[in-house]
Amino acid sequence: MTGSAAAKNDRLQVRLDAPSKRKLQRAAGYRHKTVSQFVLASALEAAERTIRENESNLLSAGDWRRFMDALDQPPTPNAALRKAFARYAKDMA
Repeated sequence: MTGSAAAKNDRLQVRLDAPSKRKLQRAAGYRHKTVSQFVLASALEAAERTIRENESNLLSAGDWRRFMDALDQPPTPNAALRKAFARYAKDMA
C-alpha cells in the first residue's frame, strides 16, 4: 500500500499566530492545495532534504580516489587493530 493510500490515523497539531496562518493559506492557494496538504508536503520535503544532508557524504574527485585507493590497498593492520579483532572474534564466538 502506498503512503497516500494508507489509512491516515496519526495527527500533528501546530499552534501559530494569525499572520503565519494567512501566509500558509496564501501559499497553499498558489499550489491549489489545502493548508494541511501544503504543510505536510513542505514538511516532508524538508525532512527528506535534512535526512539526505545528514546521512550521505559527498566526496571531491581527489577524495574519492584516495578513498578507493584505501579500499584497494588497505594499510597493514597494526598491533592495536589485531588485538581488537582478536577480542571481537572471541566475543562473537
